[in-house]
Amino acid sequence: MFEYFKKSRKILGMNARNLQFIRPCNLKKARSIADNKLICKKVLEKNNIPVPKLISKISSLQELENFDWNSLPSSFVLKPNRGFGGEGIMVVYGKKKGREDAWIKFDGSIITIEDFKNHIRNILDGSFSLSNTPDIAFFEERMQLLKLFKPYVFKGIPDIRVIVYNKVPMMAMLRIPTKDSGGRANLQQGAVGIGIDLASGVTTTAVWKKNKIIEHLPGTRLALSGIKIPYWNDILKLAVKAQEVSGLGFLGADVAIDKEKGPVFLELNARPGLSIQIANLDGLKGRLERVRDIQIKTMERGVRLGMNLFGGEIQEELEGISGRKVIGTVEKIKLVGKDGKEIEVEAKIDTGAGFSSIDTDLAKQLGFERTINEFNELDMNYEKVQNFSKEQRIEIFKNVYELTDTAIIHSATGTTYRPMIRVDIIMHNVIIPSKVSIIDRSELKNAVIIGKKSLGKFLIDVNK
Repeated sequence: MFEYFKKSRKILGMNARNLQFIRPCNLKKARSIADNKLICKKVLEKNNIPVPKLISKISSLQELENFDWNSLPSSFVLKPNRGFGGEGIMVVYGKKKGREDAWIKFDGSIITIEDFKNHIRNILDGSFSLSNTPDIAFFEERMQLLKLFKPYVFKGIPDIRVIVYNKVPMMAMLRIPTKDSGGRANLQQGAVGIGIDLASGVTTTAVWKKNKIIEHLPGTRLALSGIKIPYWNDILKLAVKAQEVSGLGFLGADVAIDKEKGPVFLELNARPGLSIQIANLDGLKGRLERVRDIQIKTMERGVRLGMNLFGGEIQEELEGISGRKVIGTVEKIKLVGKDGKEIEVEAKIDTGAGFSSIDTDLAKQLGFERTINEFNELDMNYEKVQNFSKEQRIEIFKNVYELTDTAIIHSATGTTYRPMIRVDIIMHNVIIPSKVSIIDRSELKNAVIIGKKSLGKFLIDVNK
């Protein structure tokens, strides 16, 4: 697919980009802002563009020796000021219990004050900076992961890269950290990149490792297309504003979404990588040429133009590409139970739940009252069965009428042990044979939850 794409599209190569867009548009002063994270942070913050809070910085060996390690919080990020490609960044997740001199990294390994000192000495020596020039190490707050991204991310925080040129958003990509990338959202280190439709903020095509196109998150069955990015309009507007205040004519803005603060700008890139073209199945060159000579008076107009020119009817495109129906967070479904009994209800679509679940009364109406009664007569709860082997559970429940399986469910209200039955779920004329758990949902708005194990043939748009 990629070879065909390269032949059929105008791909902007590194040399062509440098000659046509970076050199004329990004003057030395503007590039120096992007290349210096601390200065960039100040410029953005001064112009009311959210950035991670600066905790402390170390500029010399003397400052390193005198540094107060007790001033650091339990969680933070250590960065080289002039680092590039994600090199030299260290993410710390918590303090090691019982030790004043040790913290925990993304992989669970321990890092001590002495380890920090060695790493910071390398930063000061310029090991991670452009041209190996002496550098500054700084600590900043670690962003808190948004609930939407929890199923997709291995440690770390995903970020969104937006390419902006002439005050117009040109292309965007979601970057998801993986185990291979060490919890960092960097494609060269093994993160996954997913194109984003500019009009809707919905993810489209994913690439991983040497720009291989993939459909699912590696090692899972989680579809990568169809993720709706929150705060989408705000992200595009702030990206254009970042271009204006930095003086860069062509840039890549890297934005994370904090669960409390919303969009937060991590850094600006005067020379953003070009894998974003593959993730969007389109070349940058043609897009840049379309807006090169347009006069953009306002930020709002630039955003509208980018969304109109380079966004599409994402729902139809996604359905055509993936062969899967786009659904919302609440859908009308039919449940088919014993002897073909059918009930139509509204169900909540919840990718955070593994299995689907239905209300006890609904299960009785579908013909499973005997199953529920016989299961309840056994008086089994989580405390009793948590140490049972699978074989023991099978033996205990084998005579319960129409019982397919049992499930241990952990939730905010505690841990429960539930019976599971087999029903057919019909949604958008698609029949989904499913194992569903039974629980009292009489106090909740929806009698049915459809979990991710039943959603393999669908894409979810959280705005629907």
